[in-house]
Amino acid sequence: MNIIAVDDEKYLLADIEKTIKEAIEGAWGSSTVKSFRKPIDALEYAKENCIDTAFLDIKMIGMNGLELAKKLKDINKNTNIVFVTGYSEYAVDSYSIPASGYILKPVTKEAVLNAMKYLRNPVEVKTEGKIRVQTFGNFDVFIENKPLMFGRSKAKEAFAYLIDRKGSYVTSAEIAAILWEDKKYDRSLQNQTQVIISCMMKTLKDNKISDVIIKGRNQIAVDKSKIKCDYYDFLNWDIAAVNAYVGEYMANYSWAEMTAGELMMKRTM
Repeated sequence: MNIIAVDDEKYLLADIEKTIKEAIEGAWGSSTVKSFRKPIDALEYAKENCIDTAFLDIKMIGMNGLELAKKLKDINKNTNIVFVTGYSEYAVDSYSIPASGYILKPVTKEAVLNAMKYLRNPVEVKTEGKIRVQTFGNFDVFIENKPLMFGRSKAKEAFAYLIDRKGSYVTSAEIAAILWEDKKYDRSLQNQTQVIISCMMKTLKDNKISDVIIKGRNQIAVDKSKIKCDYYDFLNWDIAAVNAYVGEYMANYSWAEMTAGELMMKRTM
C-alpha cells in the first residue's frame, strides 16, 4: 500500500507520519508512507506513483487540503482521502469531497486504524509469497509449493499454534504455555519465548510473508485471509477438505488433539 501525508507544519507532519507507520505496521502488507510539506510536491509524486491513501491537512498555506484532494482525485479517482485538521468546523467542507475519513488533531493510532478500516476504495493487499499451510497429518508450511524451513522447531510450533487459533490474538504467555507446558513463566521463560517469536518472525520476513502476522498490544495473530489452509477450508465446509480429513490434525503436536477431536465430530455430523 502506498500512503502519503501532507501538512505544511513540519513537526505535526512528522508526528502524523510516525503515527500512520505505527498503525499500519504488519497489518497492510508491504506499505510505504511518504510525507510532504508542499502540496505541489505531493502532486508531482502522485503523477509518478499510484497513491492508495492520502492523509491531508485541510488548512495549509497556498493550496489547501480540499483543493489538493480534488487534484489527487483527478490523477487517480481511486485514491482514498482522509482529511486531518485541528479545526472541526472544516468537517462540513470536507463532505464535498468523496472522503474516506476525517481525523482531528492530534492524530492517534486508533483514529488512523478506524479510517483505514472504512476506506471508500478498499486496497487489496497481496502477500508476496504464496503461503499454503497443511494441518491434516503433520503440520507444514509451503511457499509456492516449497517447504518453509524455520530456524527453530519451536518457532514452527509457535506458528502452528497461531494457525490453530484461527486469527484470534495470542499472548506470549499463551505461546509459552503451549511450547513448554507447565514450566513456570518466569523472566527466563519470557526471554526464551521472545527469542522463539523473533525467530518465527525472521523466517516469515526472510520469505516476504511477514504480513500474515497481525500485531496487537503485546499479542499477535495470523491474518486468515492471506493463508491457504486445509483446516480453514474444512471449517468453510469445502468438500475436498472435509474428505481429506481422516482423523489426524497437526499430529506432531500433542496440544492439537482437542482440535482433531472437534474436526472428527464435525465430519460425522
